[in-house]
Amino acid sequence: MDALNLALFELLNSPSNAPDWLVTIATFCASDIILVVPALLVLGWLLGDDASRRPLFEAFVATLLALGVSGAIGALWPMPRPFMVPVGEYLLEHAATPAFPSNHLTIMLTMAFSLTLHDRTRRLGHALLVAAMPVAWARVYLGVHFPRDMIGALMLAPTMAALTGLGRVWLVTPPYERVVLRCHRTLFAPLIARGWVRR
Repeated sequence: MDALNLALFELLNSPSNAPDWLVTIATFCASDIILVVPALLVLGWLLGDDASRRPLFEAFVATLLALGVSGAIGALWPMPRPFMVPVGEYLLEHAATPAFPSNHLTIMLTMAFSLTLHDRTRRLGHALLVAAMPVAWARVYLGVHFPRDMIGALMLAPTMAALTGLGRVWLVTPPYERVVLRCHRTLFAPLIARGWVRR
């Protein structure tokens, strides 16, 4: 474990006498802010038009690929969580799974960076980038990640978003046009007919 990573962890991790209100806020940030991502995908898909759905689908594909790479990294080079070492305060229950890179932050950042590649969703991507910051802080503060796990996510996410963007002609557009749109129009046909969901 490198000295800088440990020093940053000791700086950001909760003290033993942390106030309950701050632990409650950190727990919310660490566990609940990420729910914005599925809510965004569902609402954006159902209520948005084609110009909005394409970036959302691309961001979804990029995120799946990033999680696949993250899983491979965790399997090949498993890094322990702080409570597995153990060091620091541990205030959030979590399975003893590989920590590097953080999947929570990988999801939020990959979605965010991917959305910033499109004019239509750039502001939304920037908002997700801002929302990811307290998530990164909270997961270190509560003792389930080291700072290096956040840095790993910060390196992986924009890389996968950019690669997916570069490959959208063959990686994103064909399944979107041939499969996803057809499934959408079939599954939601009654709601589309009533005007509750966009075609």
